[in-house]
This record gives sequence, C-alpha cells and structure tokens, in this order.
Amino acid sequence: MPNQFSLAYLTVLGCSPPEMTYMAAKAGYDFVSLRPIYMGLPGEPNYALAENKQLMRETKSAMSETGVKLLDIELARIYEGVDPKRYLSAMEAAAELGGRHVLSSIWTDDRNFGIECFAELCDLAKPFGLTIELEFVPIASVYNLKGAMDVLHTANRENAGLMIDIHHFHRSGDKVEDLEDVPREWFRYLHLCNASAEIPSSKEEMTRVLREERLYLNEEGIDVASIINRIPQVPYSIELPNVKRANELGYEEFARQCLQTAKQYLDKHPRKKYVSHDAVGQDQLRFHSTR
Repeated sequence: MPNQFSLAYLTVLGCSPPEMTYMAAKAGYDFVSLRPIYMGLPGEPNYALAENKQLMRETKSAMSETGVKLLDIELARIYEGVDPKRYLSAMEAAAELGGRHVLSSIWTDDRNFGIECFAELCDLAKPFGLTIELEFVPIASVYNLKGAMDVLHTANRENAGLMIDIHHFHRSGDKVEDLEDVPREWFRYLHLCNASAEIPSSKEEMTRVLREERLYLNEEGIDVASIINRIPQVPYSIELPNVKRANELGYEEFARQCLQTAKQYLDKHPRKKYVSHDAVGQDQLRFHSTR
C-alpha cells in the first residue's frame, strides 16, 4: 500500500485548523493532525474547536472541500491532578470531524495516578470510536519505551496504543531491536522527522531542538529507516518544526518540502518486513525488501 502522510500541528505551529487543512491539501498530504486542546503555552493560540463553533464550521468546510481527513488530535496530557473528563469535548469534536486517534503523554511521577488516568482516557474515548495513543517524551515522566509499555500493559485497554516519535525514540536511548517486542496492534501511526544524531546534554536544549530545529529526513542525523523498519506500515504524521526554515520559506512551502524530502528518503530506504525464524526456534527478525 502507498504511504500516507499527515501534517502535524508543530510543523506549522500557530496555524488554525482550516489553514492547516488547506495547506495540507496544497502540499499533497492525506491527513492533518490538529491541536484542538488548548495547552496555554506561550505564543500558542487557542484552537479549541469544541468552544469555537465558527472555527469548527470552517474546519469542516475545509475538510469537505479538500478531502483531507483528520488523523488525530493532541494533546491529552496527564499531569498531577488532571481530570481526564476535561478532554471529553475535544474528543467529541474529533469524532464529529471523523478523527481516529487522540495523542496522550504522561507528565506525573505518580505511576498509579498516571496509569489510572490513561485507562480512564481510553474508556472515555471508546464510545466515540477513538483510540488513545501514548507518546513517550524524553523530557516527560514517561520518557522511554519501557515506561510506555508498562503503562499500556497495566492499563490493558483495547483502544490503547503506542505512538513512536522518531526524535523522542532516538533521544530516549532505546534500542531499535526493542520495538520487535511491541505488540503489532499497538502501532496506528507515528511521528516522522529527523534531528541531529548527537543527543543534547541539557533538558533546555532538548526542548529547544524538539520544538524548533528538527531536520528533513534526507539530511544526516538519526537512522530513521532502522526505526520505521521495525514498525508496521502506518500513516506518517510529519512533525518537523524548524523555525528558521519555516520563516524563510513560509509555512506552505516548508510543509511541502517536509513531505517531498520524506518521500525521497522513504523511496531510498524501502520498507522491509519479517520473513522467518532462526533454526533454534527463537524469534529473530530477518528482513527483506518489499520493492
């Protein structure tokens, strides 16, 4: 099947949902990944679709006109004292727009509270036909693959999944081989991007790079292919914020170049898949090109 791509919010930070949708269509994306959950971050507008009926109508119209669909919404953060029900209205808006997934991450060190909230999120999302996708973030409380898998195994919800961000996976220090132990049904989409191979030593620099200086896939940096080769074929949400390039090119051209360079990279690194086991019967992934 051909690859499918979504334009993620951070790539065109500050653009409204209708703007993003028209931009995605012009650039050749299949989906958009919106942020209708207001996070109150400096410089970020409030695009809470559930509270802004005019914006909701404009977003619906943009999707109807362009055929671009909603892949996911963000970000249902779990933090100390949060009530997961605060995300209900955003879930309802996502379902109304035909969305599939809700992105979540955990920012509390209270393991039990974090898992309880995540499980409740899943239960709240189920009637809307939505899944809750857990993203581990190297500056958050759940910061690596092991922590995310602990949450998913313990919560044990059928509409829970794992969303791998290429930047975060590399920064976490996880091994690509560990992805082979993840249940295949947990993968529903991923964040596609690149970054410098050198891992920043400070949280401040890590945060700056992940929000301001990610790289095109065809530039030197992370071995992206080694990661995506161990994940089933899923839609790629291109989350590639780069403030300098966006300012130089404008968001529409920048979004187009993000997509074009991603396609070029993926063409040069064709997907591989599992084909056999080793002679002693222990699972061992051996790959071959599907092209």
